[in-house]
Amino acid sequence: MNPIYSYEHRIQYYETDGMRIVHHSNYIRWMEEARIAFMEDAGYGYECMERDGVSIPVLSVSCEYKSMMRFGQTCRIEVRITKLTPVRMSLEYRFYDADTNELCGTAASGHCFIGANGHPLSLKKHLPDVFELYRRLVWKPEET
Repeated sequence: MNPIYSYEHRIQYYETDGMRIVHHSNYIRWMEEARIAFMEDAGYGYECMERDGVSIPVLSVSCEYKSMMRFGQTCRIEVRITKLTPVRMSLEYRFYDADTNELCGTAASGHCFIGANGHPLSLKKHLPDVFELYRRLVWKPEET
């Protein structure tokens, strides 16, 4: 699987403001959509993790808006894992107009792995095969 995952989201009217421009908060929702799809396509998504007693809460999120997106456009979101440790994972996102390939925004999110008890856990110890799966997907800029 390519470490840069591409996900498309058709922009809905309810995601826009009175000027039909996407409200900034929706980019955070799209990050989650793309992240969940990426993990599922990789072979081990949120449902599997939760079944195995692991959650991935958000520790941090940032987003920079470069160009407005509007109702009716399709947003292509590229997501990649940029850092993985036994207890944390960082991802980056790029938002493009799917028709023009214009870069409309960039973002990042940081997560940790926690057990059912709410305490941090080592994914490498708890689910070593999953840790190895995600480790192989960490994006290395020099390879692209």
